[in-house]
Amino acid sequence: MPRKRRPGGDDTHGQVDDIDDEHAVAKIDINNAPDPATATPAQAKKYLNRSVERVVSMLNELQEATVPMSLVDIHRAIDMPKATAFRYLWTLQKHRYVERNADGLYVLGLGFVGMQSRDLDVLKERARPWLERLRDDTGETTNLGVLDGNSVRYVEVSESIRTVRMSSPPGSRDPLYCTALGKAIAAQLPESQVRELLAQVEMTPRTARTVTTVDGYLAQLATVRARGFAIDDGENEEDGRCVAVALLGTRLPAALSVSGPASRFSTREAAAVAKSLIDVAERLQPAPHE
Repeated sequence: MPRKRRPGGDDTHGQVDDIDDEHAVAKIDINNAPDPATATPAQAKKYLNRSVERVVSMLNELQEATVPMSLVDIHRAIDMPKATAFRYLWTLQKHRYVERNADGLYVLGLGFVGMQSRDLDVLKERARPWLERLRDDTGETTNLGVLDGNSVRYVEVSESIRTVRMSSPPGSRDPLYCTALGKAIAAQLPESQVRELLAQVEMTPRTARTVTTVDGYLAQLATVRARGFAIDDGENEEDGRCVAVALLGTRLPAALSVSGPASRFSTREAAAVAKSLIDVAERLQPAPHE
């Protein structure tokens, strides 16, 4: 298909758009289109949408990569000008099909459920026995959460057997700005991305302790990065306390946490539990060949 350049521009200084040839599209017989799996090269040339094919190639590269990819890695892998590749990635990131980590490297995002579901299933299977062990050791509820849009989603929960307990059902969501899971994940993201996520929500107070300003939240993230774990100290629930640690080296922005009533789960105990969480998070990091 023809490519249209803006006057005086190239892939570095202007935009490049793949567009359909309206005359060619008008000749397409929608009702008698060939099966894409068996189409001849001539038929494929007539029906193929180049922009979509390039996006698919990009997503395939990210899916098959064993480590996060840089912009240079991606544009070279699919033989696409770097500026064009960045525009594609930027658009995919906007719609959550791609995530950019704290190092500026790209991985598949949660928006692309089909590609992410297998990674998520594997992570849940690997994390489940460790969550159960932590639950038994601490007597409190343990959680695996992932970034889902501008919130954190609980994907695996090992609930405390105590009568009085803190627990969120799998599939439920909580804000990033007032949860330990959210803070642990957000602390690994670029500040620009955190600001963008916070701009999409109203930072309403859940309790009197909830931080409701962007600057206040960013200051909390600096503390999380310095000490290696995050704490929700009655910010999401009045009598709740939670400690969380980010999972590094996975394809998903994820974190592990332990939560319990603040009346029996003190800040000192939470800090001690953080050491166990860090140990588990390190064990859950994929091996170099994975």
